[in-house]
Amino acid sequence: MQEKLKNKKLKVVLLDRDTLGPDSDVSIFREFGEFTSYGITRYKERAERAKDADIIITNKVLMDRELLSGSKIKLIALTATGMNNVDLEAAKELGIVVKNVAGYSTNSVAQQCFANLLALLNHTAYYNEYCTSKNGWAGSELFAHLNLPIRELAGKSFCVVGLGDIGRAVAKIAAAFGCEVCYYSTSGKNDNKEWRQVDFETALKCDIISIHAPLNEKTKGLFGAKEIAKLKTGAILANYGRGGIVDEQAIADEIDRREIYFASDVLEREPMREDHPFLKVIRKDRLSLSPHIAWASVEARKTLMELVAHNIRTFIKERK
Repeated sequence: MQEKLKNKKLKVVLLDRDTLGPDSDVSIFREFGEFTSYGITRYKERAERAKDADIIITNKVLMDRELLSGSKIKLIALTATGMNNVDLEAAKELGIVVKNVAGYSTNSVAQQCFANLLALLNHTAYYNEYCTSKNGWAGSELFAHLNLPIRELAGKSFCVVGLGDIGRAVAKIAAAFGCEVCYYSTSGKNDNKEWRQVDFETALKCDIISIHAPLNEKTKGLFGAKEIAKLKTGAILANYGRGGIVDEQAIADEIDRREIYFASDVLEREPMREDHPFLKVIRKDRLSLSPHIAWASVEARKTLMELVAHNIRTFIKERK
């Protein structure tokens, strides 16, 4: 039975404030009652910190049946779209409401995707190092330095894997650069008429393949060693969906074996493990990584805080 919240002073606990960045203003949550914020919450610290909370705000802390059944939690307000850290079945049985947020990071993810793609196509890290090193451009007799070739987006075949909100935003930007855009539907249910739909084998033949799909039974291991071996020479594979969609060992091996490029903001295990194959790649000019920050522009995180607060207000209003 849902408990009424009228005239009740709520206890609100944010378990992993550090995942939101040091510049995020979380003071907005003080309007809901007694607010406590923790930088990070380790597994063994969860129960003690959550035991008296009415509302839990979290990004990635595990909310499993064991924790939920021993708590007074009424609402889990996620600072993310994904809900895989919450036992939704247990929450439903216990009458705990779970609210996520969506659509706040579309522009941010699309921009980071192209930032990394352009870094690969234009070799920006290499040329910046050349210009800022003492024995680089300053010590050259030539006005230009063309040791690594720059390639254009215009005219490239560009396949978006997963044509949701972010995928569509990426498709529009690719088209603006002059790419020949198509898409592959991982669910098989998308019937978008704006872009040409292709099968997976056709997708593998494209110059650039950009992943914007969720991790599920249809996408896990979608780009394995067999599929990666089929990529054309000079192709770029980009993952801005979820880790686990691309076989990271296989793509690391392929980068050093032949001219294949990889850009990614996500890994199967985060943070990156110390023995990760990407750390052993020799041809690092073919690799462009970012540490799961594509969602996190200043603007996106501001919108995120507002949407989480809105979710909490709506919950309280419905319970009064």
